[in-house]
Amino acid sequence: MDLILWRHAEAEDGNDDLARALTRRGQQQARRMADWLHKQLPDNFRLLASEAVRSQQTAASLAKSYEILPALNPDASVEAVLAAVGWPECGKTIVLVGHQPYIGRLAATLLSEQPLLWSVKKGSVWWLNHRERHGIEQIRLKAMMTPAMLESI
Repeated sequence: MDLILWRHAEAEDGNDDLARALTRRGQQQARRMADWLHKQLPDNFRLLASEAVRSQQTAASLAKSYEILPALNPDASVEAVLAAVGWPECGKTIVLVGHQPYIGRLAATLLSEQPLLWSVKKGSVWWLNHRERHGIEQIRLKAMMTPAMLESI
């Protein structure tokens, strides 16, 4: 199973956190990353977003249809996110559009088994893969891409 952690792109400031929309730059970041993802993803991926407008706008740059899960809202815990997406039993590629700090903690927990707070830039993707090899469960980093890295491709 592949789990793609996509932090929402740059958003406006505001008091109502769930209502904050993408900036013009954020819209460009989301479109660039969506273009890159389209070339990499299988046809049958599952796209999930939080209730935050900025998360949904980022997801909409990849596909018209996506699922909104309150369990992915900005205050989510790593455990709640993993339960909501069915990791690792889901069997399908999941693209999760979410927030810091849980995206960084999730990447750290899955890759290093340490609940550290890793920095994840806005609009960035961390692509993780779960597999079992010789009876041993493995989690691999397949790709890490930032919007700025896409500008040089």
